[in-house]
Amino acid sequence: MKVEINNPMTSSKLFNFNAQLHFFNVLSYVILFGCGISIGVILSFHLQNFSLDLHITQLSLTTRSASPLAPPPPPPPPTSQSFNPATDHVGLTEFLKPPQVMHGMDDKELLWRASMAPKIPEYPFDRVPKVAFLFLTKGPLLLAPLWEKFFEGHQGMYSIYVHSNPSYNLSEPEGSVFHGRRIPSKEVEWGNVNMIEAERRLLANALLDFSNQRFVLLSESCIPLFNFSTVYSYLINSSHSFVESYDLEGPVGRGRYSRRMSPQVKPDQWRKGAQWFEMDRHLAIEVVSDQIYFPVFQKYCRGACYADEHYLPTFVTVKFGDKNSNRTLTWVDWSRGGPHPAKFLRTEVTIQFLEGLRSGSQCLYNGHTTNICHLFARKFSPDALYRLLKFAPKVMQFNK
Repeated sequence: MKVEINNPMTSSKLFNFNAQLHFFNVLSYVILFGCGISIGVILSFHLQNFSLDLHITQLSLTTRSASPLAPPPPPPPPTSQSFNPATDHVGLTEFLKPPQVMHGMDDKELLWRASMAPKIPEYPFDRVPKVAFLFLTKGPLLLAPLWEKFFEGHQGMYSIYVHSNPSYNLSEPEGSVFHGRRIPSKEVEWGNVNMIEAERRLLANALLDFSNQRFVLLSESCIPLFNFSTVYSYLINSSHSFVESYDLEGPVGRGRYSRRMSPQVKPDQWRKGAQWFEMDRHLAIEVVSDQIYFPVFQKYCRGACYADEHYLPTFVTVKFGDKNSNRTLTWVDWSRGGPHPAKFLRTEVTIQFLEGLRSGSQCLYNGHTTNICHLFARKFSPDALYRLLKFAPKVMQFNK
């Protein structure tokens, strides 16, 4: 029988080998565990970044979808080739050009625009001062043929504005100086304050033309007593306006004053005069700009108080008395009595009668005595037109 003998050296080597093998196994597990942790940490970090980027991307997309679309870019500025100086350039000429007579402004807008006045007295353009003829009428201008003769040959030296009843729809024939000269109008009643509103409306429309220097109010029954050259020179060279103003005792003078007008209008300031005025540009601007005295007349001058006989005489005397002549340039005849002046028929129009109107009185003009005191006269009936046209070349010298 063979006996097996244990060798101590062999057992020791075997133990050492097993120990080393166990150590390497443990080390392998440690290394694998460490690698696993490292990989997990790295993956976790990357996943967090990916989630954050995804959240930001979703939030950005949500915000963009919720916000309104951006407006389109503005169109490019016009190039020099698209600029047309004839139509696109706005210079002084275009600025000075008055609007069409039949415009769309209401009274408030019109008066505001007309109240503008340059502070520099010198005009930066060649200005020919014009006379604005303001016709306040009920309907047609039946004496228009006489005025046509008066204006003939003087284009560029006058302007015409007509305020008629809105119910009058007929128009003047083309070629007439009155064609297309009617302004936006409102109804006017005799003795009512809307008469002054119409006068201010006429003034305001005429003030839109910077060349208009003098303004004269006329009716459909007025006639000129002199030719255009004489009238133009008389008005343009005058240093005063012509608004009749006087103090009159009695019921048709001071008796029309209302104490409710105080303190704007005091009893000693109350004046009376004819409504047919003539004034310079400065005074016309002040009249359309008045927001102190006119509202008082609108409110309290009613009934027996005729605003057209008291507003301008009072306003001008209080504010600009030193620049007013206190007389009218329009002759009328009150000798027959009654609420209206006399009306002259065809048979009353003679050469002697017209000559008397032209030089039958004396007055002051620019500080000097003259016998030319009235440039116009009223009231003339339409049936007097034939004789007026017949006598005009000789008496009024319309052919000069």
